[in-house]
Amino acid sequence: MQLLEQEIAQQEEEADSIEQFILRAKKYPNLQELTPAVLHDLVNRVYVSAPDKSSGQRVQDVHISLACIGFLPESIIAEMLTHASKSRTA
Repeated sequence: MQLLEQEIAQQEEEADSIEQFILRAKKYPNLQELTPAVLHDLVNRVYVSAPDKSSGQRVQDVHISLACIGFLPESIIAEMLTHASKSRTA
């Protein structure tokens, strides 16, 4: 029973964090560029890996920790990018 209560509390905390991020993001409905103010409000940290040139091209991984929610799973990021590219072509 205690384990279930802990799980419920954790899920409620995560839901609250997501709601807080959504409230912040709604302040920028027509966002066209990432200004320092927007980055400060929506992003905690940006991690950039050392460049990998083994393939003949410079490749770097970038991981962004969002305010309130941390890192998004790559599946969600891929879905967002797909949706954004469809919106631009429509």
